[in-house]
Amino acid sequence: QVQLVESGGGLVQAGGSLRLSCAASGIIFSANNMGWYRQAPGKQRELVATITSGSTTNYADSVKGRFTISRDNAKNTVYLQMNSLKPEDTAVYYCRADRFFGYWGKGTLVTVSS
Repeated sequence: QVQLVESGGGLVQAGGSLRLSCAASGIIFSANNMGWYRQAPGKQRELVATITSGSTTNYADSVKGRFTISRDNAKNTVYLQMNSLKPEDTAVYYCRADRFFGYWGKGTLVTVSS
């Protein structure tokens, strides 16, 4: 059974930082492309950042220079370091694993106050 469990969300002031983690089980983690997505209230889910099995990264323009995605294959975990947070970063953040199938976590809420 595949499980993706996000953690690290919370309430932070604008300009602050958070580090999200996503622990994976039930998949061959090192072979999966991993990603972080977010969904703000009333909006569609959008891509934030991805990291391939070979550790190539990609970022949405809105987070470039502020967010960093990384992975630790030994811990089956993908991270999202978020710096210089803005109120518009407020959303539920979801982890996704992709190889032959796509799997989603249940999300973790990030709230950035102004």
